[in-house]
Amino acid sequence: MSKDFSRHNLQGCSFKGKNLEGANFSYADIRGANFTNAILRGSDFRGAEAGQERSWMLFLTVFLSFIAILPAFTAGITTIFNQSLLNPNPLVHLSTVVILILPFIVTTTKGFPASLVSIAFSLGISTLLVIFSTFSTLFNDGTTLAFIFIAIGTITGSTSIAASITGVTILAGIKVAIMAGITSVIASLAGTVVGMFFLEKFGSVSNFELAAELAVAIMVLIGSVQGIYIGWRILVGDPKFSLIYPIAINFTAIGGTSFRNADLTDANFTSARLKSTDFRKAKLTRTYFHKTKLLDRVRPGTSYLQYPQVRQLILTGQGQDKIFDRLNLRGINLKKAFLTDASFISTDLSEACLQDGDLSRAKLVQTQLDATDFTGATLTGAYIEDWGITNETNFRGVRCEYVYMRLPTKENPNPLRKPDNNAETFADGEFGDFIQPIFDTLDLYHNQGVDPRAIAISFKQLAEKNPDAELRIAGIEIRGESEDKVLLRAKTTPLADKSQLSAEYFEIYNQVKALTQQEVQALMAEKDRRIRSLENFVNTALKSPSFYSNTQIEEVSNMTNNPGGFSVGGSVGGNINNVQGDNNRAVQGDNNQAVLGDGNQVTQQNQVSAEVEASLTKADIVALFTQLENLVKAAKVDQDTKETAIEDISAAKKATDKEEPKKNIALANLESVAQTLEKTSKTVDAGQKLWNKAKPIITKIAGWLGAAASSYLLKL
Repeated sequence: MSKDFSRHNLQGCSFKGKNLEGANFSYADIRGANFTNAILRGSDFRGAEAGQERSWMLFLTVFLSFIAILPAFTAGITTIFNQSLLNPNPLVHLSTVVILILPFIVTTTKGFPASLVSIAFSLGISTLLVIFSTFSTLFNDGTTLAFIFIAIGTITGSTSIAASITGVTILAGIKVAIMAGITSVIASLAGTVVGMFFLEKFGSVSNFELAAELAVAIMVLIGSVQGIYIGWRILVGDPKFSLIYPIAINFTAIGGTSFRNADLTDANFTSARLKSTDFRKAKLTRTYFHKTKLLDRVRPGTSYLQYPQVRQLILTGQGQDKIFDRLNLRGINLKKAFLTDASFISTDLSEACLQDGDLSRAKLVQTQLDATDFTGATLTGAYIEDWGITNETNFRGVRCEYVYMRLPTKENPNPLRKPDNNAETFADGEFGDFIQPIFDTLDLYHNQGVDPRAIAISFKQLAEKNPDAELRIAGIEIRGESEDKVLLRAKTTPLADKSQLSAEYFEIYNQVKALTQQEVQALMAEKDRRIRSLENFVNTALKSPSFYSNTQIEEVSNMTNNPGGFSVGGSVGGNINNVQGDNNRAVQGDNNQAVLGDGNQVTQQNQVSAEVEASLTKADIVALFTQLENLVKAAKVDQDTKETAIEDISAAKKATDKEEPKKNIALANLESVAQTLEKTSKTVDAGQKLWNKAKPIITKIAGWLGAAASSYLLKL
């Protein structure tokens, strides 16, 4: 089945349940088309026209016009007959007029929720009149019914007219709606005249009674006019009457284009006309609605399209100083949107696209950001207290000079700027490395009698027994009030059985702890220096004095992304990149990133060999990066591989070529380069040639940066 429907007439066609991923519907006429349960991921609907077919639109317009006219006409007749039959006393009729004035005024000025209170008040007055009627001949038992019928009938008729006028406007435009409104007023007047004619013709009615009937009829006529006014206020978005708008929208979507329960992930509706389109239960992840027409007249269901301020945002991309607190905006596409000073407190922005958006000074407090794409976005000055980022949150290419870890209050005005020094800013690419958390690790918690030597031996043996798991240290946390408990975190392959690895580790650990001192020494002699290196790390973390290295130490309170986290980049004996949480101690190598938390301690241990540092200078390393970059540019590999590798090389070179080299950033990018090139070497011959030339250069650079910082680079 062809997927190119560009500029086709598809009115009334059914694509129900079809797989149309990537299909082209640009500038097609899809009025009345049925896409229910269809797969439309990445489909192109630019300039398409949705809505009802002409026959459906004509039918609904006539029907709604009839709904607007009929209540007006019948209200005029029934009001006269109700009053005359239930209580013919003209004083009662005039009392009805007085009592109805309050609901009319309240409904017009305050809207429908408040009008219910005024109607209840009117009914209460009617009840008092019933009680009074037992002692007076002025009122009889039909008086209350007369009041109730007139009050409820008038308000209901007004509401019906308002909803109908709104629907007609949505379907056929303002001119037809004006005609329907005028006709309803004429119908109300005609009904009143007919009612009064029959009373005068077949009954005995005095001039005073006729005047009283006319007063009630005028109130009914005013009710019709009020319905037209409310319909107009609904269309201009008056929140006082917002309860009626969804009713009109739902009705006018009947027979329109249906995307109900369809998958519209990454679909593009730029400049499409979407009047009377059904999006209920549709998957709208990263769906692009920029400059879409009549988006306020779709049936949104529970999606983010239900919020008027959000519809305006995705249409214009202008959200400066706007408040979007506590809204469900999961999957919204705000690519290139201007969101400076916008507030997203407790908002769900998971899976949202914020690529190249400007979120300067935005409030992202307690914002959920799982799998949110910030590629190329600007976050300078954003407030990120307790934001919910995950390892799926994309910070690639984020521009951010500084952030605030806390939203200032009167009680606590300090916003906790990062970097702490107001004269410092994050360099390009640094913020993503600074803030990215660590997840999906094998967590080995030691809560009794921690033995650093046993930990080192056990982890080394576990790694040797399970080479396919690719175990490497990801973090060490010191836990407990007495700081005598240790959580060892390790990264594994995605398919590794963490439960089995944990059980196997502690079996080895308990066996090692049971050995005598002589047996442990003998076992240590058989193993390489990495066991002793890890043992030293754990020991130092448990016993190190309170002093700080000259690396950057960051304090962050109550981060939701990885409370108490502590990441170590590399293999056993590797360097620590990131520490998060309170009251932790970190043993840190040469390639430091940050320590996050209150009361943390960091000890620096330089592990770069003296020989390497003596033989190579920073200028030499920068030159090697340039040589590596030129190799990649000249290689005959696919463009995506080139762009990825060159971007990482450039970031690593920039981090190195600083007055104080950012070795941790350079190492992270260098490892990414190595992995990319090695992967390419296994697929094409040109990739193998490139890898053979690049590998020695990468090895030299890794040695200067600190080879122990990365288990992957150590293997090269």
